Amino acid sequence: MTYFNKLREITKLIPETIVDFSIPRDRTSPPTQASSMFITNKEQGDWAEDLIFRAINETSTNYVAVRYGKSDDIVAGEDGFDKFYNDFQDELDEIGKRPDLLIFKKEDFDTNLGHDISNIPHSEITDYVKKAVAGLEIRSSAFLINKYEQEMQERTAYHLKQALTVKDKILKDYSDLLEHPKKKHFIDILNSINSETITSISFRRPSWKATERLQELSLLFKELKEHIVVVQKRDYLSITPKIEDIKVVYKWAETFNVPHYYFQVFFDKSYGISFKNILTLLTEPEKEGDFYEISQDIKNQNKTTVKINTRNTSQVAYKIIEPEHQSVRREMGRGRLLFYVSFEKGTAYLDIDSLTSLLNITDF
Repeated sequence: MTYFNKLREITKLIPETIVDFSIPRDRTSPPTQASSMFITNKEQGDWAEDLIFRAINETSTNYVAVRYGKSDDIVAGEDGFDKFYNDFQDELDEIGKRPDLLIFKKEDFDTNLGHDISNIPHSEITDYVKKAVAGLEIRSSAFLINKYEQEMQERTAYHLKQALTVKDKILKDYSDLLEHPKKKHFIDILNSINSETITSISFRRPSWKATERLQELSLLFKELKEHIVVVQKRDYLSITPKIEDIKVVYKWAETFNVPHYYFQVFFDKSYGISFKNILTLLTEPEKEGDFYEISQDIKNQNKTTVKINTRNTSQVAYKIIEPEHQSVRREMGRGRLLFYVSFEKGTAYLDIDSLTSLLNITDF
């Protein structure tokens, strides 16, 4: 069974409420103007792509990374952007979304085309692209994952301890009030709270005011609820494919039958997961919450995003040296100025064993 045929079998099991592959994708209209934050994020993404591109080509003996995804510097509000955007939409419909990088075996690498084929019309390189062993979609995230993980673990441990302390205080000092028939169910709720169950506990906080002790008890339940809410918050960083991209990545896999992967680059490490495993997760609702969540991302125009726990993905770079950065002034139409941050240099140290296992290749 081909790679794409395996994907197609998986998609049959994905609920239509998540992705309906029978409906054509929505073609979007070009945005009217870019913001400083948008360009900074784009610059960070371009840096992350370059980081992985250089790391592979400087480390590997038998494989070559080639730039493939659209990488024009033009942004909304500049002359020619609408044409660029609509041409891009046409290509999405025809072949799907190009991954940022392609990985070729060295013997299949075309030295005449070189390390950047991003601006070559797809019709001229179709057969060449099909020789790739992997396509990499590179995403970036402005976090130090090590520090994030440490602080989240400390936060969770603190609020778990506080929640259990408040629970014990309620049971010790106020159990007589909870013996009332209409309040007795709270005793069962409290007794069910422990370090294993707290992530799934839910109750409506009471608001009693009839006596001073009932008011005190209500405040303790309020405090308990606040600690539980913090413990239940997502405490992991993620790889973040957008739901709207699932169809166009699937279309690219259908066109070229080349395995596709998502890499998330943080400022100290990088992680990856295969597109096949992303689709598989969407068929496993029992893993939602621990392995992934589906939510609207405020930082990304409220687009629906799959947030996959990096703890359940593969580490592809065990260390990253942060880039140099500088402020840039960009003049747009009508004298409008944008100031943003650009990034360059930095080094990624690849986790060779984990990377080759993820990409299913040998002799890196």
